[in-house]
Formats: sequence, C-alpha cells, structure tokens
Amino acid sequence: MRPICVNASRWDCTLEPSAREGRFAVRLGLRMVRSLRNDDGAKLVLARGETPYRSLPELWRRAGVTRAALDRLAEADAFRPALKLARREALWTIKGLRDSPLPLFDLGEDAVELDEAPVALKPMTDGREVVEDYQTLGLSLRAHPVSFLRPELKSRGIVTCADAGVSRDGRFLKTAGLVLVRQRPGSAKGVMFITIEDETGVANLVVWEKVFEKYRRTVLSGSMLMVDGRVQREGDVVHLIAYKLENLSGLLSSLGQRDAPFPLPHGPADEGHHGPHGPDPRGIRAPRDIYVPDLHIDTLKLKSRNFQ
Repeated sequence: MRPICVNASRWDCTLEPSAREGRFAVRLGLRMVRSLRNDDGAKLVLARGETPYRSLPELWRRAGVTRAALDRLAEADAFRPALKLARREALWTIKGLRDSPLPLFDLGEDAVELDEAPVALKPMTDGREVVEDYQTLGLSLRAHPVSFLRPELKSRGIVTCADAGVSRDGRFLKTAGLVLVRQRPGSAKGVMFITIEDETGVANLVVWEKVFEKYRRTVLSGSMLMVDGRVQREGDVVHLIAYKLENLSGLLSSLGQRDAPFPLPHGPADEGHHGPHGPDPRGIRAPRDIYVPDLHIDTLKLKSRNFQ
C-alpha cells in the first residue's frame, strides 16, 4: 500500500509495480481524500500529465485548483511523498497563495504572494498523524491506532487479538480493539456478534442477549471496546464469549492529545452504527427501551440483515 501523492495518484486507486518482480503495490487514489471534489482531482491529474509538479505553488498555478482543494490535499498529507512537505508545512505554504493571482505582480510559477522568512513548524506527534489520517482518509498506512496504547493496555492485563486467537479453549482473558462490525441477525435469538481489531489482527466476540442488555450503551456507542471473556475454540474457528465489556473510546481519543472522539469510520456491515433510524414498526417496545435516535438503541430490532 502506498500513500496518496500529488505526483503519483490518480482519482481511483491504481496498481504500481513494486520492487519484487511480478508483484504490485496499491497507490491510494485522490477520491480517498474527504471532501475533495471530482473536478478538482481531474484538474490536478490532467495538468500534471507526464511532467511531475516541482513545488506546491507550481501545482496551484498549473492545475488551477482552489485553495480549499489544496487544503484538503494538505490535510490528507498528499504533498509529503513527492514534494517533501508535511501537513503543517503544506498548510502554511497554502496560506501565502491567493485564488485570484494579481496580474500586475505575476512572479512566475514558483512564487508565492507573500515573501516571508522560512518558519520552523513543530512537527506532529506520530499519534496525531494517525488521527489526522483517519480524519481525512478513513485509514492510516503509518501504524494501527491501538499500537500506541499497547503499553497501557498491557499494564491492565489486556492481551492482543492475536494472542487471544491462539489461546486454549476455555481460557478467560481480556482483549481490546477497534469495533469493525456489530451484527445481530434475526436468526441468532438475540445474540450479537462483534468483530474488533488491533495491530495484530481481529477477534470475534459473541455477546449473549443478557450481556448485551446489561452493556447496551457500551456496545452501541463504543469505538474501541475491551472485552473480558472466555475463549471458545472449535477447530480453526475461535470466538470470545463476552461476560464484561468496557468502552475505551476515551483512551483512544488521547492519541491526538484532544478530547474529540476518534474519527473511526464504520463499514456498511456495522448494524449498530448504520441501522435504520426510528422506532421499531413491528410493535410496542418494552418499557426499558427508551428511544434515543442518536444512540441507535432500537435499530437492531428491525428486519435483520445477515452477512456472510
């Protein structure tokens, strides 16, 4: 996997030859950049042609894209691979550009509108870089978010998903990870299946109906969950039967040294996040079920969607 690059990426993701003969690498496309318009991406690719951009001001003048589009590219770190400009450096350079160049003072392709002394900007921490990757792309090629939290998780006796997957049948343990999928098929008699992921792999959780009701808010609102449960192994199939769940979203938010929630994207298979809105149309809800739209509390009681 290769990052987005203003000199290498097209609109869609593409294949590029790798160092190993007969192998290819995936170059992320400009369409991955959140809020970047298709026509701005087309301008950038068409103006580039076979001649790579040498600087950010040159790219701006040749491609004719707006400063807003350049901001989106800078936030996605698209200027680092080819132009060696980190996020903050690129954003600082863009501040010196104007959407309407002054015709009487056109200083050439590599000129900026403001003549300033070089400024040394404080680099972002590795954790903040990953947070920004998720914010602008929905993924990161640098490191897995949970890897930054491993020392603290280890001090709490929480093992990796990989270790949980090779543990003996019947062992009780704790593991944690980002929530990828929450499913509650109608044929499962109230059982919820959750897939979590850390830097080592994934773990499949089985949450019985009584446990789900006890930890309902935690299950439906957590971006990162800790599970205390028992390993159930049947051949190569390994599940973790959950007895206790804890929401670690607050710990996850500390990666960027800020209080905002970690910008974790949710796939279409996550019924806990993308389920239909509104009350259950099939009947009256039990008294304990208070309908709060933002929490999707009742979405899992609607018509089931079974994913294979």
